[in-house]
Amino acid sequence: FKVGERDVTTKAHDQVWDYALDLKNFHEPSHMPPIAPVLVLTHAESAFAHEQELRQSRDGVFEPVPASPAELPRVLEVILAAAGNRHSPIDTTGWQRGRYLPTPTIIEAAIALYHGHSVAEISRSDAGAKNLHETTDAISQIIANARARGEKALCLTTGVPGAGKTLIGLNIATLHLNAESQLYSVFLSGNGPLVKVLREALARDRVRRAREQGRILRKGEAQSQVKAFIQNVHQYRDAYLEDPRAPADHIALFDEAQRAWNREQTTRFMQQKRNRTGFDMSEPEFLISCIDRHKDWGVIVCLVGGGQEINTGEAGIGEWLRAVERRFPHWHVHVSDRLTESEYQASSELARLTQNGQATFNRDLHLGVSMRSFRAERVSELVRQVLDMEVEAARETLQHVRHDYPIVITRNLAGARRWLKAQARGSERYGIIASSHAERLKPLAIDVRTTVDPVHWFLSEKDDVRSSYYCEDVATEFQIQGLELDWACITWDADFFPSGDHWVHREFRGNRWINVKKEERKRYLKNAYRVLLTRARQGMVIVVPPGNAEDPTRKTEWYDSIWDYLKQVGFPELPESGPG
Repeated sequence: FKVGERDVTTKAHDQVWDYALDLKNFHEPSHMPPIAPVLVLTHAESAFAHEQELRQSRDGVFEPVPASPAELPRVLEVILAAAGNRHSPIDTTGWQRGRYLPTPTIIEAAIALYHGHSVAEISRSDAGAKNLHETTDAISQIIANARARGEKALCLTTGVPGAGKTLIGLNIATLHLNAESQLYSVFLSGNGPLVKVLREALARDRVRRAREQGRILRKGEAQSQVKAFIQNVHQYRDAYLEDPRAPADHIALFDEAQRAWNREQTTRFMQQKRNRTGFDMSEPEFLISCIDRHKDWGVIVCLVGGGQEINTGEAGIGEWLRAVERRFPHWHVHVSDRLTESEYQASSELARLTQNGQATFNRDLHLGVSMRSFRAERVSELVRQVLDMEVEAARETLQHVRHDYPIVITRNLAGARRWLKAQARGSERYGIIASSHAERLKPLAIDVRTTVDPVHWFLSEKDDVRSSYYCEDVATEFQIQGLELDWACITWDADFFPSGDHWVHREFRGNRWINVKKEERKRYLKNAYRVLLTRARQGMVIVVPPGNAEDPTRKTEWYDSIWDYLKQVGFPELPESGPG
């Protein structure tokens, strides 16, 4: 019911649709029966078009139906007739008592946690959420033991894309928000877009809540309040470069810790940008040294994604272990048992620390279930298999994924845009993403060199041309990492294409493609596509351009090889797609 309203607004229409989708997706007794949202405009004389056709989606949720109060009985009759008698009667007592198991976006989760909710209240209660609780408890126990024993500890928590690593970090940070407490903590990230988007979302939410309570809170004041909760790791680093004292916090949580800078990158930056000619440490080494300034105890929690390094100078998780080995033999390291896997590239460092008695393995420090793709938890596994060219395994995994998580391919960008908009309901967010090296998508009006403001792209509404909804500005792996969409369009360029049994890695310089030779750079490019292909919560469309035989920078055979490979895996194509 919208009290006092006469006309249907997009916001009201989407709001009631969102309620229906939340029930369908996250309320157990509502999974099977059809759900029909009705928007009642209390001051409207007439809102229901009697001849209109009721549209029902594949999951049983109807498109919202508007009605005036007088029309409501008739609307309910029409809906009941459309739904038919194909479903068992609803047990109202069981329905009311049914479990509500949401999977919030990282933005929704940050807002809920900041206002005192726990992971248990905002996440599912299935195997994935159980893993979240176990990991939170394991980290909390490491913190408690370090404090009780007066020790320093480094905790390395791993997880598949979308498993909830950032959620874990935010949860622990919110447990220790009191600056007067010795357990005061800080959540740090080197991911600039993630920090900007989360800060802005929290600030907007604080202003909104204040307004609802009849208080006036200025946006700038709200932003200052949330800055202490979520900080950019580079600003934190620079602050303690100037201040030799121990930080206020005994607990530092580093999100995407594998992206911290190596010694070469940090030293170059310090010399060129900070005029520190004598600086000779990697970023992990310096950050550990900051917490090490405490005389009693301290804990660093590194949240680590495998295969997520995407930029020059990102050291990978091995540098944290090397830093402990070089300079901090009194620190104890608690590590996920998955850290020995090849994608983390830290097995040799772990072997040495284990031999020295500094490392302890803990299986509860790994998050193995993707919470992002609540429709299909095996999406990250499918993406790994595709990128590792495990065709048979990928084909088998796809069969498990495709029924609940649609993935389609096309050669037609316009068709992909139509598909995105047709899939998204209510306020579900969608947008176009591409590799930062995809510079030959310009003929498709996709320019990855255009700077995108992540705040507008992720938070602005459908009527804002800067938002992802408009499908005009494209986000790259740098803007999208750590964040998510409901529905994503990944546009694949010739910077990364299959040739026989391997991938060709390339960069576009000047007027031509250059083959990437450094293994490190090859890994970044592969990881860029790993990030892009694991951003969608509900489904995605992959666009492979047809190329142009007359353009030597867009040879058709390059794009055809991508298309043929995806077809070989078994991805279905959109009806209007074809090689033309």
